[in-house]
Amino acid sequence: MSSRIFQSVMIQMKDATDRVLGVVDRDGFVVACSELSLIGSYLDGVQGLTGEVSDQIVTTAERTYKLLGGPDGKFDYAVFVSGHDALARTICIFAGVAMSEAKASYEEKHDRSTFIKNIISDNILPGDVYVRAKELHFSADVPRVVFLIRQADNTDVSAIEVLQSLFPDRQKDFVLSISETDLVLIKEMPQDFENEELLALAAQIEQAMQRELGIRTVIGIGTPARHLRELANRYKEAQVAIEVGKVFDDNKTIIHYENLGLGRIIYQLPTTLCEMFLSEVFKKNPIESLDQETLFTINKFFENNLNVSETSRKLFVHRNTLVYRLEKIKKLTGLDLREFDHAIIFKVALMVKKYLNSQNRSSF
Repeated sequence: MSSRIFQSVMIQMKDATDRVLGVVDRDGFVVACSELSLIGSYLDGVQGLTGEVSDQIVTTAERTYKLLGGPDGKFDYAVFVSGHDALARTICIFAGVAMSEAKASYEEKHDRSTFIKNIISDNILPGDVYVRAKELHFSADVPRVVFLIRQADNTDVSAIEVLQSLFPDRQKDFVLSISETDLVLIKEMPQDFENEELLALAAQIEQAMQRELGIRTVIGIGTPARHLRELANRYKEAQVAIEVGKVFDDNKTIIHYENLGLGRIIYQLPTTLCEMFLSEVFKKNPIESLDQETLFTINKFFENNLNVSETSRKLFVHRNTLVYRLEKIKKLTGLDLREFDHAIIFKVALMVKKYLNSQNRSSF
């Protein structure tokens, strides 16, 4: 339990009374107090407060105490007020209610975050999800989306605070720190939301990280989870989105799993199968025989939907020059990119080659 939670309540209460009030732990040390100089000091009178928690108010020669229970039903913390008269008793009761509520709220929030983190980490049995959700008063079957925010070039511990300030509703949205570079946002969504809303939220996160901390981020978005049990798979999807995006479109900083297309399939293929595919497609000459200018021409041709006139205009070359280049590619590879079927095979081959290159780099 964080003493900051108690202290924040104490600050709100101290203007209502001139009595000194605070919270002491079971060892007798003051963890929060309206009189700041007392924080960390030891109170002798706490020794007689140990035992079972009850609603009874305990008084000593100097103070009035109200016990707060721990998870085992034993004395955990106690609220104290200076004096032992009727007013001290009244203040102590009210302060005890406030501290108990703050403590319960903090523990429930902490338990909820831990619960969500256990789900996405596969640290809880699927059958236990429903039971635990009921205990924590969770709506299990509302739409939720997993955003994985990865700090790319440099990291900042304040990133989690920036993210929490963007999504302050702690009952519906959960911000989790996964590693030094990775943060996760579990965002509750309305039933009829559109994918454009998710991209807009991701853009908002990206801009805030850049504006507040100067951090470049890459954000992966999973498909919507319709039940809490699905969050683990959706988290994996967000991870895959970042990894696949890094291979096939490293210029993108926001990648939705649903928009990965062929890259998602290729990423899951064994490298031996990919190598076999390339050797079968490029029987005449290996793909490495194509120079950078030729590959640039091919990519431009694909970007312009196999349109010769439009591609030649974008490349600032005569139409006949582009046709000559395409004929040269056909002679080298046996594939005519002006034919749709051949173009598809070539496009997939280029993506497979990219994937293999990324795997070779990661193995070093």
